Amino acid sequence: MSVYHQHIGGTTYTFDGLVELLAKATPLRSGDELAGCAAHSDAERAAAQWALAEVPLSAFLNDPVVPYETDEVTRLIIDSHDRGAFQAISHLTVGGLRDWLLGVAATEHAAVTLAAVARGLTPEMVAAVSKLMRNQDLIAVAKATEVTAGFRTTVGLPGTLATRLQPNYPTDDPRGIAAAVLDGLLLGCGDAVIGINPATDSPQATADLLYLLDEVRQRFDIPTQSCVLSHVTTTMGLIEAGAPVDLVFQSIAGTEGANSGFGVNISLLREANEAGRSLRRGTVGDNVMYLETGQGSALSAGAHLGVGGKPVDQQTLKTRAYAVARDLDPLLVNTVVGFIGPEYLYDGKQIIRAGLEDRFCGKLLGLPMGVDVCYTNHAEADQDDMDTLLTLLGAAGCAFVIAVPGADDVMLGYQSLAYHDALYVRKVLGLRPAPEFAAWLDRLGMMSTDGRVLPVEPLSSPLRALAS
Repeated sequence: MSVYHQHIGGTTYTFDGLVELLAKATPLRSGDELAGCAAHSDAERAAAQWALAEVPLSAFLNDPVVPYETDEVTRLIIDSHDRGAFQAISHLTVGGLRDWLLGVAATEHAAVTLAAVARGLTPEMVAAVSKLMRNQDLIAVAKATEVTAGFRTTVGLPGTLATRLQPNYPTDDPRGIAAAVLDGLLLGCGDAVIGINPATDSPQATADLLYLLDEVRQRFDIPTQSCVLSHVTTTMGLIEAGAPVDLVFQSIAGTEGANSGFGVNISLLREANEAGRSLRRGTVGDNVMYLETGQGSALSAGAHLGVGGKPVDQQTLKTRAYAVARDLDPLLVNTVVGFIGPEYLYDGKQIIRAGLEDRFCGKLLGLPMGVDVCYTNHAEADQDDMDTLLTLLGAAGCAFVIAVPGADDVMLGYQSLAYHDALYVRKVLGLRPAPEFAAWLDRLGMMSTDGRVLPVEPLSSPLRALAS
């Protein structure tokens, strides 16, 4: 294990290994303070970032952050690393990678170049370089990277911003859910997925919701996919029972221990992926996994320790979850950026930074990355902060965002985006829905030639039927 030193202003700072160096170089966030791994001062953080910039990328292959012998996520990262793709950047340091990424992002063929090295990057390399980047750097490189996936709609195309329509209801009342679905569809939302967080993990309740969403989709010929976000084992059982499953959902994390806390491992997730694909319900693609992540999940599970028993910073662990996601070739991956609470991301500034980091890291690793732009009611944040993050994510080429009625999820008890927020950012930044969904809106007379969702008065015949 290497020891790193940095001299600044007559003071020598020492960092005992990559785990400590990565943590101390991380922009301030409350979760790292809670874990006891954050820098003690801005000067120490600057020293750590300076030292981190000089670390060769190859060091991350030879000095894992979480032990190879005891963690299957580490084994996945190392064993699946593409040495051929890495060759083009193998001579670089972390600071050199930052400069290279910004240089590539300014070129005409940036997307092709970045895609070519994606499998040569490990999550730790990507997490490390993100710690050296300003917000504008994260946005510029993420914008230059292109990642698409498809099921019934194509997610991640340049110039588009899709939405997850999230019609949660505290008691899973089908009338309340149907009303929220109608509300979202009328405002042009739902092209990434119509996805419900069920109030329980009951297989029967999950099946009832799946049949409800599938009936609505088929009756009105909506080109989208549905998902009820139950545990992966519940969904797999319903696939065997013949339920109309489009996407298979699961929350994932960046260590074996944290994934065990979610009741999953890599083998189970691969089995679920194959089960979902076996149904062949997609029309434009066969990406069937919907995976959700969040900074702080490993810490909250007590599964955040790395080499030498030292706490790993939450952003590095979060980025390691993307290795699990990448293995499954998903349709959708999103970070629920402010959902866990101020213990992990204290205020709007930390939430905004984390959202941009997560977006950058996921997309650079080759994932169709979206964000739940959100916060809990006890965080030092408000909807102005969410407006800022939404706008920055739109500029960064975010694949999709999550929207709920009135920006207030009354079932999960947190604040997200409203349906009309998606209309705002599409209009301001010239973005459109996924093309298959946009064509459906056009057929109903709900979309103008410039991509704006139009008011429909009186409602067209299909929507009158849906409203009834």
